[in-house]
Amino acid sequence: MFRHCCSRLRSAFIFSCPPWLSVFLLCTASLLSTELKCTRGMQVTSTSPQTIQKAEGESVTLGCTYTLSPLDTGELDIEWSVVSPDTTQKDQMLMFYTSGTKYVHGDHAFAKGLSFAARDPSVGDASLSISLLSPAHSATYQCKVKKSPGVDMHKVSLVVMARPSVPKCWVEGGELVGEAVSLHCKSAKGSTPLKYTWRRGSAGPIPAAATQNSVTGELNISNHSQSFAGIYLCEVNNAVGAEHCRIDLKANKPPNRAALIVGTIVGSLLLIFILLVFIGLLYWKLSNRHCYEKDFSNEIREDAPPPESRPVSRHTSRSTSQKVGGTEVSSFNEGPTHTPSSNSHGHTLVKYTPVEYDSKYGYAV
Repeated sequence: MFRHCCSRLRSAFIFSCPPWLSVFLLCTASLLSTELKCTRGMQVTSTSPQTIQKAEGESVTLGCTYTLSPLDTGELDIEWSVVSPDTTQKDQMLMFYTSGTKYVHGDHAFAKGLSFAARDPSVGDASLSISLLSPAHSATYQCKVKKSPGVDMHKVSLVVMARPSVPKCWVEGGELVGEAVSLHCKSAKGSTPLKYTWRRGSAGPIPAAATQNSVTGELNISNHSQSFAGIYLCEVNNAVGAEHCRIDLKANKPPNRAALIVGTIVGSLLLIFILLVFIGLLYWKLSNRHCYEKDFSNEIREDAPPPESRPVSRHTSRSTSQKVGGTEVSSFNEGPTHTPSSNSHGHTLVKYTPVEYDSKYGYAV
């Protein structure tokens, strides 16, 4: 910049100023330029990229190397901090080095696994090492090296991502020739963006008639045929890892529709026949049971024996017994229903009128 100023000064005053004044101005500008270059000798450099992507569980080194100037004679201070995304908030201090001593600032998620990569950061290497990365380590880090009067800094962004998990492969559709079939691939875990890619195992490239979606992991086949059958591999990847799964796609012949219709009809008729037989047997069994119960009740009513005795009416008198000629004769008075008689020996006999039995009303009283 001073060279540019000097050139402008020369062009402005070379013809308007005396020669001795032009020489004086050029010498002064030259001295000032040399002094400023020496003062700005502190420089922080790094060979790592500005943005680093790492997988969860890995380790990383954030580079921060520096060079000093002979004019930098002050105390060496090295600071590592997390830059706040909100410009109104303070940056979060992580580690610093001063007077030959290392310090870890605070106890928070960023402080886990932090250390200086070099044993002695004062030799020109202030790189930061982080082990066992987690998503909490994703941030923008700043390295600041100061040795009065020199000071410089360097920023680097760290993105910690999760590797994709082993995907699951499956087929939707009947794998029948002439029908639509779709292959699906899905990974349950993994930092986005995830990219899915289908390829064939050993039967050559995927036919052009099939279309695949790298975002959803679908491979669609509108008209399946034997040429599509075979082993298919699905690979899912992101910036920190990749996994894959495989599936065997078959091409099955469609069933004979005529035979299927005939089989359905025969099966339906057979089912109806079995149902009718079952209903007939059930009706026959119930009818036989009803007839048996009716016959059994009639037999009980017809074969019932007469009662051992009948009630005595109010006209019935007590029986009497007497001896006639050494023979005991019993008599039973029943009002007008009996007639006495005599036998040849003069004995008086009692004649009984038989009582008739009516099947509907029983014995007469």
